[in-house]
Parts: sequence; C-alpha cells; structure tokens
Amino acid sequence: MADHTDVAILGAGPNGLSLAAHLAASGVSFRIFGRPMESWLGMPRGMLLKSEGFASSLYDPRGALPLGKYCRERGLGYADIGLPVPNATFCEYGLAFQRRLVPTLDQRLVSEVRRSGAGFRLTLEDGATLQANRVVVATGITNFAWLPPNLSGLPADKVTHSAAHADPGRLRGVDVVVVGGGSSAIDLSALMHEAGAKVRLVTRRAELPLHTRMRLPRPLSDRLREPLSAIGPSWRSCFFTRCAPILHRLPAARRLKWVKTQFGPSAGWFMADRIKPVPVLYRQSPVGAELAGDKVRLAVAGADGQRSTIDCEHLIVATGYRPDVARMTFLDRELRQAIATLEDAPIVSLRFESSVPGLYFVGPPTANSFGPLMRFAVGARFAAPRLARHLAATVRQPAGQPATDEALLADQVGARA
Repeated sequence: MADHTDVAILGAGPNGLSLAAHLAASGVSFRIFGRPMESWLGMPRGMLLKSEGFASSLYDPRGALPLGKYCRERGLGYADIGLPVPNATFCEYGLAFQRRLVPTLDQRLVSEVRRSGAGFRLTLEDGATLQANRVVVATGITNFAWLPPNLSGLPADKVTHSAAHADPGRLRGVDVVVVGGGSSAIDLSALMHEAGAKVRLVTRRAELPLHTRMRLPRPLSDRLREPLSAIGPSWRSCFFTRCAPILHRLPAARRLKWVKTQFGPSAGWFMADRIKPVPVLYRQSPVGAELAGDKVRLAVAGADGQRSTIDCEHLIVATGYRPDVARMTFLDRELRQAIATLEDAPIVSLRFESSVPGLYFVGPPTANSFGPLMRFAVGARFAAPRLARHLAATVRQPAGQPATDEALLADQVGARA
C-alpha cells in the first residue's frame, strides 16, 4: 500500500463517493476511507426519501449510473417525480455505485488527522498511517446528532436520539414517547407504531408539518407558480439549487436565515395517513426529563405555561443534527482550533477549502457557506465537479499556498460577526 496520496477523502456517502468518481476520471491520485453509505444505512428501516427520484442519484462525470438506470436494471419501481424512493433502495444503489465506480474504497476509518509538513498525516483505525497533500472531509451527519441539554444525561437504555433507531421494531411492545415535530419524529413514530411499539408523539407545534402532494401531471399554473427544482418546487428553491456560488457571497446573516428557515423538517406527503394512528400531544414543550423508578418522566409546558408530566418506558428525542467542528474528533485538537467557523460549522471558500490550507469540507457542514442545497444528497452534484476541478489544478502545489479565492474566504471569516 502506498503511504502517500495527493488527496484523502474521509467518508463514503453521496458526497465522498461522487467526489471520488470525479477524481478518478481526472487522474488525480486519491484514497477514500469509510463505510459506504453508513449514515443512510443507519436511517430507520422502512423510511422513504423526501427527495424525488431525479434528485436522488450519486454523480460521476459520465452519468454512468443514475438512480433511474439502476432501478430499471433491477426491475425496481422508479419515477422521476411522484413515486417515493425507499431508503433501502437508495442504500443498495449507493453500494452498487461504489462497487462499480469507486472500487478502491478502503473501509477502514480514519482515527486521526494532523498537519505534517506541507500536508497532513492520517492514522487509520488499525494504526496504519499515510501522508496526504489534501484532505476532504465528507463524513455527512455522522456524530452530529443533537440532544437538548434539558433532555441529556440520562441512561442510554432509557433516553436515545432518533439516530439510534435503525430498527423500528427493536422496541416492539414498549411504551415509547417521541419528542419532536419534524420529519425524523413523524417518520420514526409511524414506523415504530407499525412495528408494534406503543408510541406517543409530543411536539411543541400546533400541527404536524407535512408536504403537500404535487398534482401530476403538473398543470401549467403550478409549473409557473412553483417551478420544480432538485430540492423542491418554488422559485426560491430554484435559486438555492442553481445559484449557490452567488449565495456564498451574500452576508452571513442572510445565509443563516435561509439555512434555518427554508425546507424545515416537514415530513413527506406520504406520511399523512401513516401518522394518523399515533396519538399526538400538541403544543407541549419539553422542559426536562428524569428517571422515576423504571420509567422516564418527561416534564412539558403547555402553550399557557402550565406544566405536566408524561411517563414512558423509553424516551426518543428527534431533534435533528447540528454540524459542529468540535465534534469532529478525528481531527486533532490543533486542527479543530484552527478552523474558522460560523455557528460551529466550518467556513469554506468557493472551492470548499477551510481556513486551514489544504483541508476541505463538503456536504451538510457547508450549508452555512453555500445555503440549504448542501443539506441534501443532490448537493453532491454541485460540490463534486467543482472541487474535483480545483484539486486537479492545484493538488501538486504546496498545501500552504494561498487559495485562488482567498479574499472571498477572508470575507466569509470576517462575516461571522
């Protein structure tokens, strides 16, 4: 095994695999590490993607294996729009993409990255090491599950994040309370109910957010009022999809507002009927949780401020994910402290380079720099070719050499305030 490479990619989900396919086509020496489709394989069994079929592919320069082609080859149901894609199908497709287009994937994890000379030294989980001129972090949402402080600190056999429930049937027959009001909470509550758990959903919302099913075929009025993009139907969605470099130049406050408010955690239209059998306690805000014998006692406050408690055998907190450089513990302390951040996520240049020369990020952690597009798998269609072109042109340069868009990166860093 060579102990040196031009580019090391950490992560083998849609972003990492798409970038690897582009680098392979460009002739750049690279190594890619990680379990293929790991984050997606950890999603609840039976889940359906909210993204339409045409926006649920991985990407290589020649378009050799889009999702539609994979489904047709295997006789699986598929439609560009209107037919939800099972997460299981998406994972199988991602694994097939990896085997066909990124066969050199090394499934060992990288346990440490540190600066070394003009590049980086990587230590793998088995103790092997290698040197890389550039490092691309494409680890997705792994390790970013977020628990509110007032629901943290209880035993893991009693309180868990929704990310810990790939098997909805694991708590069959158990009295479960799910806290949350977004897609994760709705999907998991319905799937666990169908698998035999005794589920209640607690949310601070007045109603559950569900997407409206598109009329198909789409009338001209719908297409004019809400043109379809890869991340949803609307003119604003089209802007986010097609103009990420422009959004990158906008003030940080504007970008952050869009990242936080656009494409909220609404569930897919196909969950409307499936969630109906689940009891929902509306307008209840969690204020704390404690053990009460062998139960978990959840304290909630109603819209009028009145407090009450709910007892259950297991509490699931479906409060989403928050990218945070401090939780990327495979980067050594010196590297983590050197990365400029905006609300804990890395600030990146137009070429996805962080404030540490030669260290790049792609995927959800870059949403604060490029907008909501990067929270979706289809963001790889934008990131992979752009970053691959940049690496092919600069990978032989010393990592400490200023980035071509250094001024814009400086503007991003300065915009944190």
